[in-house]
Amino acid sequence: MKKYNFNAGPSMLPREVVEATASAVLDYEGMGLSLMELSHRSAEFKPILDEARALLKELLDVPAGYEVLFLGGGASMHFCMVPYNFLNRKAAYLNTGTWASKAMKEAGLFGEVVEVASSADRNFCYIPKDFNIPTDADYLHVTSNNTIYGTQLHADFDSPVPVIADMSSDILSRPVDVSKYSCIYGGAQKNLAQSGMSFVIVKESALGSVERAIPSILDYRVHIANGSMFNTPPTLPIYTALCNMRWVKEQGGVAEMERRALQRAEILYSEIDANPMFRATVNGEDRSYMNIDFVMAPGYEELEKSFVEYAASRGVVAITGHRSVGGFRASCYNAMPLEGVAELVGCMRDFAKK
Repeated sequence: MKKYNFNAGPSMLPREVVEATASAVLDYEGMGLSLMELSHRSAEFKPILDEARALLKELLDVPAGYEVLFLGGGASMHFCMVPYNFLNRKAAYLNTGTWASKAMKEAGLFGEVVEVASSADRNFCYIPKDFNIPTDADYLHVTSNNTIYGTQLHADFDSPVPVIADMSSDILSRPVDVSKYSCIYGGAQKNLAQSGMSFVIVKESALGSVERAIPSILDYRVHIANGSMFNTPPTLPIYTALCNMRWVKEQGGVAEMERRALQRAEILYSEIDANPMFRATVNGEDRSYMNIDFVMAPGYEELEKSFVEYAASRGVVAITGHRSVGGFRASCYNAMPLEGVAELVGCMRDFAKK
């Protein structure tokens, strides 16, 4: 039976990318050595890193003056690296969910933190609008897509202060005006590669303005100067990211990824809204195209477990919602084919008939 993996992360990757990575693990380009055995400073690995950095710049049309880093760890490390490098006295944070809250908490160790707005009053089911950004803040931090609660910022916005964004779960799924950000970062395990790596797109001229001393391992300038090799980089995830970005480019680039994301979301949200057994948990205009949350409609709550089991019997797996929301979560990242969403919709319809 073919399986459709709706896991929120680590998530599914295109089959071609998985196979290319598996082949490189066994024998990289006929060398008789696994990619995992190659030195990160070897002549064989350097072209991998160089192409990966160049390809991310190409796919997102990154302007001059920005550098790309691939570092070990995940987005949570940057919750502290961002304020270490950018927060002098005050930072503004838009609180739209768990990860935004955690980032804000870490920043509080480095200076004053202003919560410009929050959607916690309704369990983060919407994106706050019309909030005021303090003009004396060193930066505004946003989380572009909220993996747990299923909300998303669908466009870049203007700000009187530099903007820093956690784009862990929607990177490469839509065009981004990188020039509007001083720093974009995220974990790789949603739309880029397997777990164990983070990516950073940072404006070099925005660095070096803080007064504190920064440990070398946490200083973005040190990582830039060493070409992501100050610390041994996660070589295998970087190779997977390269293969994945090649795939995105071959498919038509980020614009095509956005078209597919909109198509998947339209099909699934339409069924959620039309099927009397289910209901959505997020305001219409703020619904994520990556993480689609829904629950059983009132009166059907006791059938939640039965639906998960029924879907799994048809190859639709990992749709259980996060404990903060309950219900179901269908993560439709770039690698999710349209047929996977169609099968989930079929499960919903057939289950309702039963």
